[in-house]
Amino acid sequence: MSGGGDCRRSGRVGEAMIRYITRRLLFAVPTLIAISFAIFALLDLAPSDPTGQLPLTIPPETRAQIRESLGLDEAFPIRYAKWMEQFFVNEPLNLIERAFDVEIGDSDSRTRVISYATRSPVVDIIAERMPQTLWVVGLSYVVGILIALPIGIVSAYRQYSWFDQVGTFVSMVGFSVPTFFTGLVAIILFSVMLEWLPSIYDTTHRVMDLASFWVQIKQIVMPVMVLAFYNAAQLSRFMRSSVLDNLNLDYVRTARSKGIRERAVLLVHVLRNSMIPVVTMIALGIPTIFGGAIITEQIFRVNGLGQLLIVAIQGADIPMVQTLTFLFAVLIVGFNLVADVLYGILDPRIRYD
Repeated sequence: MSGGGDCRRSGRVGEAMIRYITRRLLFAVPTLIAISFAIFALLDLAPSDPTGQLPLTIPPETRAQIRESLGLDEAFPIRYAKWMEQFFVNEPLNLIERAFDVEIGDSDSRTRVISYATRSPVVDIIAERMPQTLWVVGLSYVVGILIALPIGIVSAYRQYSWFDQVGTFVSMVGFSVPTFFTGLVAIILFSVMLEWLPSIYDTTHRVMDLASFWVQIKQIVMPVMVLAFYNAAQLSRFMRSSVLDNLNLDYVRTARSKGIRERAVLLVHVLRNSMIPVVTMIALGIPTIFGGAIITEQIFRVNGLGQLLIVAIQGADIPMVQTLTFLFAVLIVGFNLVADVLYGILDPRIRYD
């Protein structure tokens, strides 16, 4: 009977979670539309002109023709409606066609979001740069998590020990020192003085065999470790604080009084409750991976999304800036939902009704 009751309770929890996710997704739609309008309006009102980079010898009538070819002579509502159609309808259809090798409607007449600078589809450029960002920033985030969690747990369990003191000092240094400084120090030490690692990331390099894979590892080590050091410094302090908050609670003392081994108390009882806010922080930090580490990518010349955004801003490439900024907003809204769901999975006391 108890098994049947557990199944019914699990079913009710699952249904409640599905209803909660559905409500959040329905609420996310108007939120993202409002964000898209704000981004489009702010960038449209910005004092930047794609023809501003052209030579001064170009006559005004030619500049006017260029603006007309870019659609800048149309009214704001028309341009916003076209951008919405291109981003929410045309681009997803192109992605579906490419992924499943099918044809939906007349793809040749389908307009796309075009970059002012390259006259190429913005989404295609982003797709080309995405692997570089995931290689460097994504890997650094994973490495930072793997370093931070055990350090935070051990520091909290052995509070005020030499390990905790060293961990606190290193974390404060990593959190306080900006990545452009640690990046330059790493380049001077490992590239200039020791000549172990390349100072510039070669984005054209392709891994074909073991030798080329070793080259990829060598060029990725410095940017990954610089970013991982910064991420781990923040996350380890957060993990330490969360474990300390749970170590002295009543349920931990009760578990110890029942004779449960200390390792089981720490890893099963304390760690699960301590991970609730940490998992939320990790989930909310994932969108920064796709945003790229702008400063670090500039230092090591990584052709990622962060570097792409900087170049687009400098060149007044409004469609590129609009698309990248809105994609970051979509990721933030999406991973906020993921964080809420994970929070409920880790803490059964949370109800979705």
